[in-house]
Amino acid sequence: MTSQQTRVKICGLKTADDIAAAVNAGASYVGFVFFPKSPRNIAIEDARALAAEVPVGVAKVALVVNADDAMLDAITSAVPLDILQLHGSESPERVLEIKARYGLPVMKAVGVAQADDLDDLARYGQVADQLLVDAKPPKGAELPGGNGLAFDWQLIAGRKWPVPWMLAGGLDAGNVAEAIRLTGARQVDVSSGVEVAPGQKDVAKIAAFCAASLNS
Repeated sequence: MTSQQTRVKICGLKTADDIAAAVNAGASYVGFVFFPKSPRNIAIEDARALAAEVPVGVAKVALVVNADDAMLDAITSAVPLDILQLHGSESPERVLEIKARYGLPVMKAVGVAQADDLDDLARYGQVADQLLVDAKPPKGAELPGGNGLAFDWQLIAGRKWPVPWMLAGGLDAGNVAEAIRLTGARQVDVSSGVEVAPGQKDVAKIAAFCAASLNS
């Protein structure tokens, strides 16, 4: 795999320093979380200001969890976005509705814990523009992602879907190269793995993660 093939998404950015760190490290995507229960939640007005700091060529992603049209209207009308990431229990039909209403590419997150979960990837691969293959949250978890958990990467080794996909779940600078090697991922996503505390990103960790990913 060449360095050009690995694209990195840094998710849950909240400050101008976060944006600068991600961009300077070579990230291809920056993610804003619009989910009140998350320590990475950001106000719409703050996200709009940060989006202005993102250079052309770096995709701006809005992560939402079972958001209704009113919330999506508010986000998309204020923040210039490139992708909507659906991280809840949105149905395939809802994915298609959102694509039609907002005219933006949709990335659907699918939690994986065992082989049975791969059926959902196949279903959503028929309707979403990208898939985010994430670790399924533990029972009772408040957050659908960002829990710092990995899944058995062998479950998806050599798998193909109809659309581009991104690997997430428990990744950090120490394991991302192995995750890429085992799964063949061309895209990786990180949030808690580049933090010093929940919601608090670390410049050095972002740089290390991107370096490990881009050199894999």
